[in-house]
Amino acid sequence: MARIDGRANDELRPVSIALGYQAFAEGSALIELGQTKVLCAVSVDDKVPAFLKGESSGWVTAEYAMLPRSTHTRTPRRILPDSSAGRSQEIQRLIGRALRAVTDLRALGERTFTVDCDVLQADGGTRTAAITGGYVALYHALYNLKRQRVLKLM
Repeated sequence: MARIDGRANDELRPVSIALGYQAFAEGSALIELGQTKVLCAVSVDDKVPAFLKGESSGWVTAEYAMLPRSTHTRTPRRILPDSSAGRSQEIQRLIGRALRAVTDLRALGERTFTVDCDVLQADGGTRTAAITGGYVALYHALYNLKRQRVLKLM
């Protein structure tokens, strides 16, 4: 069966990642998988959730959202903090768990790294794009903080 975009069944979409896409984020990346585009940016706070205070450990969390015209029909914006749609909330938890699994949280010190993943254009694979782009943006933030001697290890 032929795909709509003409790719063979075993052919990957073209992949590109632009590192440092946002000037003011501690780390950022724009990932493109075919026509899917996700912007990932990392913010760092010098505090951790209450359950980690005094534990000499950091935390990585994620937020995921689709811009209103990232799809064929308009997706409403989330206006209130708790108005996270069930699907988006599930995806951001998945992203956070995936990134924590590959991060030495003790090396972060008592800091929280928030990875924001915003879907600019959705054409399939937004979860995998967000996890991959989120990882690259997180690594970029860690690299920058190590270079600034804020972190000793990465």
